[in-house]
Amino acid sequence: MIGRPLVTACRGCCCGTEKKHPDVDHVALLDRLTAGLGADARVRTSDCLGPCEESNVVVVTPTRAARLLGARAVWLRGVLDDAATDAVVEWVQAGGPGTPPPVGMSFPRPQD
Repeated sequence: MIGRPLVTACRGCCCGTEKKHPDVDHVALLDRLTAGLGADARVRTSDCLGPCEESNVVVVTPTRAARLLGARAVWLRGVLDDAATDAVVEWVQAGGPGTPPPVGMSFPRPQD
C-alpha cells in the first residue's frame, strides 16, 4: 500500500459514547482499531459526523494513489464490537477504499 489511508472514528453526540450504546467499551474498540492498523493507516477521532442512526460510524479515506485511481471515502456503519472492528482493520490492510468493503457495513456518504 503506497501512502496510508485515514480512518476517522466518530466520537460525537452518540457514536462512541455510552449515551447510545451503554454496553460497548468504546475506548477498547478505538484502541483495538488503532493497534490493529498500526502503521498501515492513520487513525483519528472526530466530533459528530452526522448519520447518528448508523452509529458507530467510521470513515475510511483512501490514499492519494488510490484516489487517483478512482477510490473514494467509504462510510462504515455499526462498528460496535470486536468482529466489526477487526473487519475494518482487515479491509484497510487489504487495500481499503477501491476494494469491496466489509459486507453489510458500508453505506452511501450522507449528503451535505
